[in-house]
Amino acid sequence: MGHDYDGIRELDNKLPFWWQAIFYLTIIFSFGYWAYYHVLDIGPDQWQRYEAELARAEADAASRSAGKAELSDELLLAYSQDSAKVAAGQADYTTFCVPCHGANGEGGIGPNLTDPYWIHGAKPMEIHKIVSEGVATAGMPAWKSVLGDTRVEQVVAYVLTLKGKNVPGKEPQGEKVEE
Repeated sequence: MGHDYDGIRELDNKLPFWWQAIFYLTIIFSFGYWAYYHVLDIGPDQWQRYEAELARAEADAASRSAGKAELSDELLLAYSQDSAKVAAGQADYTTFCVPCHGANGEGGIGPNLTDPYWIHGAKPMEIHKIVSEGVATAGMPAWKSVLGDTRVEQVVAYVLTLKGKNVPGKEPQGEKVEE
């Protein structure tokens, strides 16, 4: 039995078998899903999966940091005495920092890193924070996501070797820091 609308003839054809099979299998699956997650409460819900993933991430972070010394001013100063860390930091500095701070730390777009004047702090941990998190208002990008923790520490070690060299360059900015 068909219908005719504006010259378009519509027929009542049966749905293909594969289409009906998928429909009925979906209904059967939904009953199983409903029983598994809601009636029998066997399957983990979204909150339980979240907590499991969070615990796994915390365990991974703890295992990565196990055996690694707590980062401090003293540790970063010690890194600045380690020629391998300084050389690795210099390589990353050359790649990522030279466009703004100059090849010798003399400054350019960014501040001079060799004079005793510092805008956001001159302590090793303050420098580490600046390199890691950046300073959005000053146009300094955060490098932690690009370099990772180890390479940021190496760059800081290299920057610490530049302090006090007073290379001619950009005029002093910030407050004078006595060490």
